[in-house]
Amino acid sequence: MLPREFLRENAARLLSEMPERFAGSGLERFVELDTRRRAAVTRLEEKRRRRNELTSVRGRPDPEALAEMKALKDEIRDLEAEVERVEEELAAAEQGVPNAPQETVPRGSDETANRVERTWGEPRRFDFEPAAHWDLGTALGILDFERGARLAGARFTVLTGAGARLSRALAAFMLDLQTRAHGYEEVNPPLLVNAETLFGTGQLPKFEQDLFRAREGLYLVPTAEVPLTNLHRDEILAAESLPLRYTACTPCFRAEAGAAGRDTRGMLRQHQFEKVEIVMLTAPEDSSAALETLTGHAEEVLRLLEIPYRVVSLCTGDLGFASAKTYDIEVWLPGQNAYREISSCSNCESFQARRAGIRFRRAAGEKPEFVHTLNGSALAIGRTLVAVLENCQRADGSVEIPRALHSYFGATEIRPVGSGLHLPH
Repeated sequence: MLPREFLRENAARLLSEMPERFAGSGLERFVELDTRRRAAVTRLEEKRRRRNELTSVRGRPDPEALAEMKALKDEIRDLEAEVERVEEELAAAEQGVPNAPQETVPRGSDETANRVERTWGEPRRFDFEPAAHWDLGTALGILDFERGARLAGARFTVLTGAGARLSRALAAFMLDLQTRAHGYEEVNPPLLVNAETLFGTGQLPKFEQDLFRAREGLYLVPTAEVPLTNLHRDEILAAESLPLRYTACTPCFRAEAGAAGRDTRGMLRQHQFEKVEIVMLTAPEDSSAALETLTGHAEEVLRLLEIPYRVVSLCTGDLGFASAKTYDIEVWLPGQNAYREISSCSNCESFQARRAGIRFRRAAGEKPEFVHTLNGSALAIGRTLVAVLENCQRADGSVEIPRALHSYFGATEIRPVGSGLHLPH
């Protein structure tokens, strides 16, 4: 959440300068309720002050004073109830207001205003028509969309044989890179979390329709960002422990409630998928530089796999709810002749830390401050598998495995079922 004082002082500016982000977000409602609450508190304080004046008078009060004291008692009770009621409504409105974008975030209403920051690698020129992964994977016998739909419904896929093996190889490769080269601590978190945990990172209450709810008040995690960021919920950390870096590879579960009709073919938008997540907790003054570092850690996965990509700054109208600044990494998919998102790397500043109560103390006796939280995909495994298939395909329908994966995958290529795996030298 944003500080209440910040919202009070900046609401008009935010609504005026960035209506694409704040109009209809609950900020207007916050302003209305905040005004009502402050007015009610002022009246309540006046009534209490008058009551104290009357009760401080020595001697027996006259009938008029007694009548006024009785009226004040009723008025104070009603005003206290009003303040409590408005405070509850105000807190609900406050929780629905998104984070304030940083000054460097591009202004715009939708993804067309996003800004390309850099590109890496040249898209490969094929001497044949490259296939999309849904055709390529089916022909190779490693992606089974029909059985996925039969088992669970739309937006589920069964990976078999070399497909399952490649997915496992990618996960191990990504985790080893982040833990061994970049200093992240690997975590194996619960896949079911409570509502307080989801509130901490901003999924609840606003995005409940995108979650899969289980029983006993638990939800399936939409991303490992949720448990990793909340590892230190309601804790006060020592300044010298920062930055903290965590990584996890987990299944992720998303209802995709707002994605009807989008990416219905293939594996780009699934209800269940695996992802390696990286999370940082930093001091406020370090988070901007940390975002660049974290994004670079995600980019390195694609560089080592030798797959072209670009980095894009999301505009104010495309920015996620909790983020103050986000870079999307978009990978080149030749089968679709387009760049598609494979990672989002975000600086949430203190927005999530305020909701989750994650603070640090610079020195003994000093007032605790909220940490800044950052998160990114490094990377979405299914989409990376798609990128490998489409970028590394051959004219005969086989797929060359990137050199960085040889020791993880145990072979140099994938051939159609029955032709065998070729082991690396």
